[in-house]
Amino acid sequence: MVGRIITTLDCVAEGTEWLGRREPAFARALLVCGPLPLRRHADGFAALFSVIVGQQVSVASANATWARLEAARLTEAAPMADASDAALRAVGLSRQKARYGRALAQAGIDFNTLRGKTDASVVQTLMAVPGIGRWTAEIYGMFALGRADMFAPGDLALQEAARGVFALDQRPSEAALRTMAEAWSPWRSVAARVLWGYYGIMKTREGVRE
Repeated sequence: MVGRIITTLDCVAEGTEWLGRREPAFARALLVCGPLPLRRHADGFAALFSVIVGQQVSVASANATWARLEAARLTEAAPMADASDAALRAVGLSRQKARYGRALAQAGIDFNTLRGKTDASVVQTLMAVPGIGRWTAEIYGMFALGRADMFAPGDLALQEAARGVFALDQRPSEAALRTMAEAWSPWRSVAARVLWGYYGIMKTREGVRE
């Protein structure tokens, strides 16, 4: 069964209100963060490929590479599957990400069918593709599919923000943060938005250990 889908800022506001009532630390964080963004975009090959491009690099670097891919018209499955190694190097893709991009292009994922799968099934389906780990699958589910209760505890920014919001002595591990987030269901995706917002504040206040 597919749960709640985030479609508008009203959905985000509903989630933040629920989280603020549930957990005082979120209420305090929201006073600092202010209104949260919707963070939704269209699903499909390009959306998932863009998450792969963004793996383990800065946002600025990912955006620059994606702009070059768009200029070269390599953001859809068919041209990506046929692209030469030289063409992919020219737009700044590493050999590994070029391989992952081709694997995704050749995987034959039915993105329309994916919309009707459960969160767990979405993750399982995507992780069957080389280069797609749990973080990538969860990020896609949160922002391309709009799943309200998905979360990506492997994200270092979320871990660091949780340290700050909950006054922890150290950054929680992926497993520890996943366990913490169980209490934020059915709005874990909105909780992630709060934490990312707080992370931005932390970076300006104290610097952040990457």
